[in-house]
Amino acid sequence: MIAAVDHVQLAAPAGTEDALRAYYVGILGMTEIPKPPALAARGGCWFQAGPVQLHLGVEENFRAAKKAHPGLSVVAIEAYAERLAAHGATVTWDGDLPGHRHFFSYDPVGNRLEFLERDHPFG
Repeated sequence: MIAAVDHVQLAAPAGTEDALRAYYVGILGMTEIPKPPALAARGGCWFQAGPVQLHLGVEENFRAAKKAHPGLSVVAIEAYAERLAAHGATVTWDGDLPGHRHFFSYDPVGNRLEFLERDHPFG
């Protein structure tokens, strides 16, 4: 039986690790975690925030997906959106998900990311 999502794998072109680190660590506030040596030789990098892990793996002939994306739950979404925008990241708000505030952004290689916060009935 499935108990939880262990990680989400996103793709990236070879040689973009520094740009990915700048975004996922410097802008999103995640921590880079070491890849096992056999996997590190393949390139890419892994990031974590609390129990959430995003793995960026090198893909030959990379092309960013236009629709597929991880949905990341955040706290204080307005402040988080301001943080991303202050670092030059795109923030596109969307009002189509009842019970949530959410926006989309893109990492440096074009991966789409969704950031969500549930509406709280008591403020």
